[in-house]
Amino acid sequence: MPSRPDDDTLARATLSHYEAHAEPYREGTADHDVSQNVDALLRAIDGVPPYRILDLGCGPGRDLRTFRDLGHEAVGLDGARAFVDMARSDTGCEVWHQNFIALELPPDHFDGVFANAALFHTPRDRLPALLRAVHATLRPRGVLFCSNPRGDNQEGLNGTRYGCYYDWPTWHALVSAAGFTEVEHYYRPPGRPRHEQPWLASVWRKPA
Repeated sequence: MPSRPDDDTLARATLSHYEAHAEPYREGTADHDVSQNVDALLRAIDGVPPYRILDLGCGPGRDLRTFRDLGHEAVGLDGARAFVDMARSDTGCEVWHQNFIALELPPDHFDGVFANAALFHTPRDRLPALLRAVHATLRPRGVLFCSNPRGDNQEGLNGTRYGCYYDWPTWHALVSAAGFTEVEHYYRPPGRPRHEQPWLASVWRKPA
């Protein structure tokens, strides 16, 4: 059996996939309704808006535009240069080009971090460091939202994209170990039987 590619190779392969399919991805996800997730993040943040929001894995900028239009100070981040360029052009927001496995984020800076359909692409061994970096960039009592396709903790390549598909107990343990406390979790899409809800969404707070 061939050995598992190293983390850097997995990350490069995933980013290369999105670079090569950036326009079809933008067209295919433009109408996805993630308002439930946006609302879950915003209602958990303390204080008076507008908030400073980091859209982590912003892709072409669909949700970044939503936060901007709601009046928040929205910053995007993505590892695919094509997505960074699209998001900057489409939203006018600041967008950082950074790889998830080598984040450089300002400390105690954001009120909320929105990671929609993004963190599962992080190689499993690198996820704890990423979560610690997110924890550090949030202000005290700041909020992390994340949504990932759920599974039985298996990992591997889907075509050329890497993914790790966590169940709730494992995901809870990983995010809690980074210093977060759970606010809520739910499955998507809403209103369907559990076997028709492939997405696990969760909201977390950085303690004061």
